[in-house]
Amino acid sequence: MSDIFAQITVEELGRRLAESTADRLQLVDVREPHEIELAALPGFEVFPLSEFAEWSDKIADRLDRETETLVLCHHGVRSAQMCHWLLGEGFTNVKNIVGGIDAYSMLVDRTIPRY
Repeated sequence: MSDIFAQITVEELGRRLAESTADRLQLVDVREPHEIELAALPGFEVFPLSEFAEWSDKIADRLDRETETLVLCHHGVRSAQMCHWLLGEGFTNVKNIVGGIDAYSMLVDRTIPRY
């Protein structure tokens, strides 16, 4: 199995979140709770990487392996790590959000605070 995963731009994310089918997306944010307090997008389920041991064995109960899954972090590095891990867990449609919430706040929605 390849560990290459797809990527999505923040502009595409903005379009996808505005579509009527947005509720079919599985949205994952791997940032820390203090980061979520500073800036967050609605609809994202939070799985902080620092708490990996606490949620990793329950991921299959909380997420569907076949559903399109978009993964967010601050700049795109931690979300890429999560994408690799999800693929290893049998997820089939995982996409890293390039540039993370920082790029989203600059290019899509300037009301989202930058930090």
